[in-house]
Amino acid sequence: MVEAAISIRHLYKIFGARDRELVDAVRGGMGKAELLERHHHVLGLKDISIDMPKGGIQVVMGLSGSGKSTLIRHINRLIEPSGGEVVISGENVLAMSPGKLRDFRRHKISMVFQRFALLPHKTIYDNVVYGLAIQGVSREKQRASAQRWIERVGLKGYENRYPAQLSGGMQQRVGLARALATDAEILLMDEAFSALDPLIRSDMQSVLLDLQEELQKTIVFITHDLDEALRLGDRIAILRDGEIVQQGTGQEIVLTPADAYIQSFVREVNRGRVIEVDTIMRPVTPETAGMASAGPSIASGSVIEEAARAMARDDVGTANVVGPDGRIVGGLTLQGVLAAMVTPAEDRHPPR
Repeated sequence: MVEAAISIRHLYKIFGARDRELVDAVRGGMGKAELLERHHHVLGLKDISIDMPKGGIQVVMGLSGSGKSTLIRHINRLIEPSGGEVVISGENVLAMSPGKLRDFRRHKISMVFQRFALLPHKTIYDNVVYGLAIQGVSREKQRASAQRWIERVGLKGYENRYPAQLSGGMQQRVGLARALATDAEILLMDEAFSALDPLIRSDMQSVLLDLQEELQKTIVFITHDLDEALRLGDRIAILRDGEIVQQGTGQEIVLTPADAYIQSFVREVNRGRVIEVDTIMRPVTPETAGMASAGPSIASGSVIEEAARAMARDDVGTANVVGPDGRIVGGLTLQGVLAAMVTPAEDRHPPR
């Protein structure tokens, strides 16, 4: 079982002067529309409970107004809750004193915003060292860390430029470098790539995945885009009207959508890039052990699109799935792979 770095328990947020006293009414069944009509308060989050994996990417996804940005701002307490807990390293962030909260924000957690939030009057170098200066790190260590991350995100040679002299994608690289320079354990990314053009966005997703493979940070990533969620997320939680509709791995959500709302999201997903070979393979049995097919070997954990490509390249109809030790753990057929890549007819046209 994966260890949780962040545990959110029964989190509520009601916007309005009497938010805390109205939590019980919401617990008792009062909905968003009734709360607004009777009390002129807005329900932001309702009974949110999530365990976010340590060293993994937790994606929180939803449409505009679903509560995803409200949720992420509770983790570093930029928004005060109406009720509930956010537990990190055994401590409830929502109960921290002002001094402890300030120290937590400086050393434990960093944030990357959608609109970059760079200081326009400071150079790229000065933007990257900003968090280190707040921490009180020596100038020598500031310089070494900033230079390392500027180079790591591909901005070497731009240290003395200003944000306005860079493209949107390059500005977001500065924001990422600034967040990483503080060496915080937790990285919050609120629609960090949403303002970028599609090609630049894809490039930034690749940069993030490459960095995550090396650093193993705990990342909470907010997005409204399912393709982005599926590409980045080790775990995904989907929100609607301030409530969690479904959470799980990308594969679980695509294969077993909780309701028609989730079905509408996953209907056009490229299933070949989400479903893993282990899900559809025929496992090896004592009777079939040692009976390899003539097809290529596909690593366990690979997606079925890779298997289809390998079988097409070798012009064969079968493949072997192999574990980390190189032993065959299952078999695939091209027919089975292609069938798994097609969205079922009932999901393409769900009942109205």
